[in-house]
Amino acid sequence: MIGVCMTVLSIGHLGSGGPWRMVIDKLLAVDALVFLISAMLSFISMRVSKSGPIHESRAEVVFIIGIGLLALGAVGLAFAIN
Repeated sequence: MIGVCMTVLSIGHLGSGGPWRMVIDKLLAVDALVFLISAMLSFISMRVSKSGPIHESRAEVVFIIGIGLLALGAVGLAFAIN
């Protein structure tokens, strides 16, 4: 999913930039970090036996937030490119 964020960032630089481009770029950069946190929580859940399910449920919530941010960034990018 981090690669998807980077792809959307690259596609956004193909069109003419508007005032919202920087905001969308920052949103997608933060979103890549959200996906990284989700992956780390998921990895920790596989390694820790006692509190594994807690970390996995947190990873799922963070992942859903990341998907929402990615969708928000993609929609914003679609309206920002002329």
